[in-house]
Amino acid sequence: MVTLTHLPPEIVHNILSYVDPEDLASLCLTCRYFSNYVPGNRALWRDIYHNLLDEPPTNDLDWESELHDLTRLRHICRRKGTDKRNELPFVYETVTRLLKHSASSSSSSSRPQSSSGCSSGVGVSVGGRCSRSVTYPPSRNTAILSSLFRKEANREAFLSRSLIFERARGEANRFSDPPKAEHQMSAKLHSLYGMPQLKLGRTRSSRLYPFAVSKVYDLRQYTEESLWGPFIADRSGRVDWEKIEAILLVLRSNIKDKNLDTFPIFSNYWNVPYAGAWPGAYVPWPPDRERTELDKRDPYDVSGTWLRVICFLDYNDFFRYNFPVSDDLPANVPRPALDVGEATRLILMKIHVTKIEEDDKRGGGPVTTHFKGFSRSLDGSWDENANSDLRGMCRMTPEGEVRWTTWSIFSGEERWRSEGIQLGGVRSSRGVVGNWFDKDYDPQGPVGPTAFWKVSDREPNSDDQQVLLHDFLPIVDGYEDTEDHDHDHDHEGPGGELEMDLFDVEDGLHSEHHHHHHHHHLMEVMPRTFSDDDDDDDE
Repeated sequence: MVTLTHLPPEIVHNILSYVDPEDLASLCLTCRYFSNYVPGNRALWRDIYHNLLDEPPTNDLDWESELHDLTRLRHICRRKGTDKRNELPFVYETVTRLLKHSASSSSSSSRPQSSSGCSSGVGVSVGGRCSRSVTYPPSRNTAILSSLFRKEANREAFLSRSLIFERARGEANRFSDPPKAEHQMSAKLHSLYGMPQLKLGRTRSSRLYPFAVSKVYDLRQYTEESLWGPFIADRSGRVDWEKIEAILLVLRSNIKDKNLDTFPIFSNYWNVPYAGAWPGAYVPWPPDRERTELDKRDPYDVSGTWLRVICFLDYNDFFRYNFPVSDDLPANVPRPALDVGEATRLILMKIHVTKIEEDDKRGGGPVTTHFKGFSRSLDGSWDENANSDLRGMCRMTPEGEVRWTTWSIFSGEERWRSEGIQLGGVRSSRGVVGNWFDKDYDPQGPVGPTAFWKVSDREPNSDDQQVLLHDFLPIVDGYEDTEDHDHDHDHEGPGGELEMDLFDVEDGLHSEHHHHHHHHHLMEVMPRTFSDDDDDDDE
């Protein structure tokens, strides 16, 4: 009988390429043959990597080191107790690197993937997507990360260490300025996880929302030093991940309160860990579209239709909170927790590239993409601030994040501005997270949180002045299933009934198909109403 060590080297190589890297260490202890064969065998470690993880964007990796780090990450996450908290820097570096090396939309179509990426459970591909409303590809890397952070102990050890969590636990008694590195690392990990935890502890008795609100709506956070956006207040343009974390917490709380996450276009991003939060994740739709020369030069893939959510406080609440009668709080001490309820607006943005600026000083360096378009209200409020023209720009920050700036224009006059960063990097499908404010930086506000993510691409010769059926299909994807499900559930809560018949498909999309009308106007498929009353957090 031929033993494993007597087989031809190429067969041994093929067998070992399917061995889990955790088991290779034990294998090396069995005999001299394997202790010589495995360590430093670059070709073997490369094949193990490719069999276990996504195709990375570069082949210039130390495959053995990458897999050793993954093995160590798994060991850390299996450990019980709180002694692993000091591993935060390693966990941060390894998780962010795994995300950067996750499957791009271009590479994922050329190799088999695990089914974990189609989080909605849809097995049929729609133009390269799992479904129209899932704009990111399957990923082995994020499937592994999701399984590791499914355990509450790991979320508590690494995703729950920012100042917001400390305040909710009653642990915060010193407030550092600038922010602690530990707070920032944990907040970034939580933000990339993308499914913010709304309750704290095993009993789920402490709500994080009021502490997140106190950060998002504190006017002292928005200054020239912080570029009036989610940045560290030192003019560096570095992202303040605790601000991003707070914005995500506030938005997800409102999305759940309004039952918006019963719709796939929300649940696929706000209820799925790591949903498209890596560079190059966005899957174009339609996939066979023709692109203009400007679009081909745009590294950020700006042109298309984006779904946007914004929240805001009643201005009386906002003003009382920021300008109390006696206000002697030191600048680095947070304002008290706030829980008075917010309004939520849904907006559809349609934008296209107008100009691309090369960085002449840096020769082939990052470019700035300028765009314009319009926004339209998608809810029953018909808020005049939701319907406007838009202009904006997209560029890289010094530390390599993607920064978006937009201006809302009414009758030719700019009124609102927003600053945000693209969660996950260039062409991530998780979208942009940030805040909006008065374009003149009014010292009395208002300000509020916002996020927007891309749902479809611009068609050639598209009508850039109105929303067409093509632009809207990903948003109403799965509507019929949701409608049937909702008939079996009562969604009335303490804040008033939320009408879940969100999209008037029967009078809109269906009549368009049946009667062959080709002038598709957004008004015919409008959502009806949302309740802006504050509900209790029942997650």
